[in-house]
Order: sequence, then structure tokens, then C-alpha cells
Amino acid sequence: MSLIGPADFVTFLAIARHRSFRNAAVELGVSASALSHALRGIEERLDIRLVNRTTRSVALTEAGERLFARVSPAFQDINDALEDLNHFRGKPAGTLRFNAARQSAQLVLLPIVTRFLKAYPEINVEIAVNDGLVDMVSAGFDAGIRFGETVAADMIAVPIGPRQRSAVVASPGFLKQHKPPQTPHELKDLPCIRYRFWGGALYRWEFERGGIEVEIDVAGVLTLNDQDLMVDAALDGAGLAYVFEGQVEELIAKRKLVRVLADWCPAYPGFFMYYPSRRQLPAALRAFVDFARTPALAKLKA
Repeated sequence: MSLIGPADFVTFLAIARHRSFRNAAVELGVSASALSHALRGIEERLDIRLVNRTTRSVALTEAGERLFARVSPAFQDINDALEDLNHFRGKPAGTLRFNAARQSAQLVLLPIVTRFLKAYPEINVEIAVNDGLVDMVSAGFDAGIRFGETVAADMIAVPIGPRQRSAVVASPGFLKQHKPPQTPHELKDLPCIRYRFWGGALYRWEFERGGIEVEIDVAGVLTLNDQDLMVDAALDGAGLAYVFEGQVEELIAKRKLVRVLADWCPAYPGFFMYYPSRRQLPAALRAFVDFARTPALAKLKA
């Protein structure tokens, strides 16, 4: 059996991360057919199938999963070692890959990134929007942006951006037909636009006032898994929506949406940037962490 070299591992790891020949080919700058041919050669030399592929999907075999789990951390260490060389440059360089939920990307991450890129023109940034939780390390991301309670315990988490606040909103027309709720419990008798997490669970609306915390399992005929669509549905009079305040401030100011239960929606700790607990941070990520902590950016959109 012939040994496979570093280039073969790079090919396999790209396919394993993306679970897609097309996306892996884009990353490596080759054609999907060339990548498929290269993988076939690797499997022939190893005399074992690593990937099951159909016309619609790509999945790792048990052997492929085991190889990916063993090899991926080693190559991440190599990338980190190369990143450490940036300390010898005048300014950090390289590529940063972030995984973020849509609203954290919109409200916090992207505004900081656009300013960061002006300060560090030798750094490239890629943001992958994914509302589901992913294994950040095996997927090749440098950092993620999520709420604190969703961050794994083995990660370093630092606050990013301002404190956040939720808002319950509806269209003026909807509130002419339905009495505005005065307490969260009255939501049970009103049509609400429900939110379903990518993992399948329905979100229970959270409220707090005077030290009293309440969670409401709202009802409604419309369920969505995208908060921008929830805002659109509220504008169309489909029901009450529970969204981030930053999403609807302008719509409330223009009286296209009306806010209710504002006194039950206090500010709370916002988003956190998290990354693996490594002894040495890549220079580009260290630069971003320090940049995001500056006072002016901490108040961004506050």
C-alpha cells in the first residue's frame, strides 16, 4: 500500500469539512471532477472507501470519520504554527473564518468586521451564517458568535458588541383587531409567530420584570426559523413577533410596527465570540479579539 502525502490529506479534509465536492473544489481552486478523481486515487491507494457519494449527497464512511477525527486536529496545529509566523510581520495577515447565527452576524459581527478590515488590510475574513450549532474546530472555523448559554464549556468566550434587548411587535392593523397584551400570560390568547430552532425545538418567549422571570409557550398558525421572515410576517399582520430590538427600531420609529410588553423586556448580556482554548492564538484572531474589545466598538449599535 502506497503512503499518501500532505496534498492528499488536504484534499480529503476539504471534502470532509464541506461534505460537498463543489464547495471543497472552490476552496482548493480546482474542478469538482478533478477533486473526485483525486479522492478516488487516495481510496485506491489506501484500499478503503472514505466517502460515500451519490448525485445528491456526500457522507463520510466510518473509516472516513475516524481518519477525519484523527487528522483534522493535526493539520489545525500546522495552520496555527504558520499563523504564528505573522508575529514576525509588520501587521497580522491571513484568513479568519467565523461561524455565526444570522442575527449575531447582522447586528454585531459584520459591523465590526467591516471596520476591522480597514485597519488590517492584509487579513481576509469569511463569515458563514448557520443558525445551527456546528463543531467549529472540525469544520475549520477560527471563532464563532453565539449567545453565552450556547457556548461549549471547553471554549474561551469573550463578550462582543453591546448588550441586547428583545422586542415584541405587531402591525398597527393587527392591534386594531386584537387587544394589546398587558402581561406575558395574555399572549396565550393571541396569534403569535413562533420560532423553531434548527435543532427542532420551539422557542419559549422569555420575559423578566422586577426579578420575576416568565417563559411563555406561545401559540400560532405560523412557525418560522428565520427572524427576518418573522419581522416580514408581523408587518403583514400575521401576528405578534418576538425579535431583537435592533431589527425593528426603525420600523417602530416609522410606526410600521408597534411595540408591546416593553417593560417586560430588559437588556441582557448579548453575544459572545468563542474560540478553542489554545495556548497560542493565531495572530489574526488575536488582532480581531483586541480590536472588538475597543470601547467604541463595544457600544456599536447600542
